[in-house]
Amino acid sequence: MDFALSPEQEAIRETAQRFAREKLLPNYLACAGSGKLDRDLLREMGSLGLIAPDLPEAFGGYGLDGLTGGIVVEALAYGDFNMAYVPLLTALSGRILCDHGRPELAKRWVPKLVAGEALIGLALTEPRGGTDAANLQLKAERVGNGAYRLNGEKTSISIADQGDLFVVFARTGKPDEGARGVSAFLVPMDLPGITRTRFDDFGSESVGRGSLFFDDVEVPAENLLGREGGGFYQVMQGFDYSRALIGLQCVAAAQASLDETWAHVQERETFGRPLAQYQGVTFPLAEGETLAAAARLLCYETLWLRDQGKPHTAKAAMCKWFAPKTAADAIHNCLLLHGHAGYSKDSPHQQRLRDVIGLEIGDGTAQVSKLIIARERIGNVAVQYR
Repeated sequence: MDFALSPEQEAIRETAQRFAREKLLPNYLACAGSGKLDRDLLREMGSLGLIAPDLPEAFGGYGLDGLTGGIVVEALAYGDFNMAYVPLLTALSGRILCDHGRPELAKRWVPKLVAGEALIGLALTEPRGGTDAANLQLKAERVGNGAYRLNGEKTSISIADQGDLFVVFARTGKPDEGARGVSAFLVPMDLPGITRTRFDDFGSESVGRGSLFFDDVEVPAENLLGREGGGFYQVMQGFDYSRALIGLQCVAAAQASLDETWAHVQERETFGRPLAQYQGVTFPLAEGETLAAAARLLCYETLWLRDQGKPHTAKAAMCKWFAPKTAADAIHNCLLLHGHAGYSKDSPHQQRLRDVIGLEIGDGTAQVSKLIIARERIGNVAVQYR
């Protein structure tokens, strides 16, 4: 296997790393405490081509491959875990828009998304459950003017109170049709009848989660994405990509804490010796480095397989459970190795730990990921959701 990056990928990584270290990392804690994403920084990210560079050129994107998208997410997340979530959300929802929306709709929105001038999110989860994503209750009914009328609730939605538009999944068919009755719509948040709430979360405060309520919201027929009844399959295809990006986002946060802790243990002394002289200190860091490197390679292999058009669903599921757990464990150890100072809210480790834990849950729990891996290995008949 060739692990070398192209000159273009190296240049993009250098740009993203410089931006992350100069603009994002120094302000990570302040941005996390602000409760919102910094729109000025997002526009600056957009001007550098760092938001969803894999979206097609035909619609205003850069047309780069998924591996390059992963390079960008990892570089940005080293500086600010939460700001790196924007390229991920944009890549996932923007791809659905480009692949399944009307060309004029994509051309209207994609340039704004990649420029950091608009935020797009994905509205799939409902109060009844997140894992059973095909069992949706939010209804979309045709009305006389050819539009669709949406009624219902979405919950646990990232950037719920900040997003400018969402890809919303709703039931257009009968309840007993399951996934076959689900359709996707592009819904701007300024339409009448939409209200939003925000949760008080443990971490990722600048991204935020909340609920979206739709009360007789009329969406133009041209905002239907793909064919009616085909929405569920559209989003499921995108999750293999986003799971690899999530893995790199988490690995980057762990790497930032590891780098800071290696420096700390060489400077901090106890009993007249640097902490780095003690195996009880360096061994957990060495283990964290090893597991982070393994998770990183798994994520990039998954993206490479995707770009080559090869099967990668099982590998993507591995990324989704292994990388967040690896990151949480590594950051936890880094926090402990900083002693009482690591427990302070002035420490970036506590913020990274709280942020990463959110992605041990969101976009598929470890249990669901392992079911997917088993299903890919031995088939749907043998492995059932219980």
